[in-house]
Amino acid sequence: MMINEKKYSEIQLSVLVVSRILIGWYCLYEGVVKLMNPNWTSYAYLSDSKGLFAPLFKGIAANPTLLQVVDFLNVWGLVAIGLGLILGLFTHVAAIAGIALLGLYCLSHPALIDANYLMQSGDNTLWIDKNLIFIFLLLILVVFPTGRIIGIDRLIFKKRKSDGK
Repeated sequence: MMINEKKYSEIQLSVLVVSRILIGWYCLYEGVVKLMNPNWTSYAYLSDSKGLFAPLFKGIAANPTLLQVVDFLNVWGLVAIGLGLILGLFTHVAAIAGIALLGLYCLSHPALIDANYLMQSGDNTLWIDKNLIFIFLLLILVVFPTGRIIGIDRLIFKKRKSDGK
């Protein structure tokens, strides 16, 4: 079954598209705020890592070159993911990239019982935090795609289909 043949009710499609746009806005805004702050760096966040992968993240924070690369990828990744979701442009790729990025956040700052972070998120969590919830929301967008129905993907993939590809 082709994606355009999937039938969502009007309310299902509306909820999915609005969810996609809201998640996209959240990602875009997070990226733009970081981009507009010339002093922003992920150094403190990475240095405050806990759990199994803490040595990896702390090692990245300790290496200025790696830290610059991670900061660049984080900012522009958030911006690209956000724009992709808002515009319905390469939504499948944007959602999977969002899952990967948020997965790294979860590995860096797992919601563990004994984890006390210097940079408090304001959340009181146990095993499940907002990053994990966002991962599953993005997974919903992967499983129930809307970009080819409402979004720029519709124009791109309709053109490719008509070209016989």
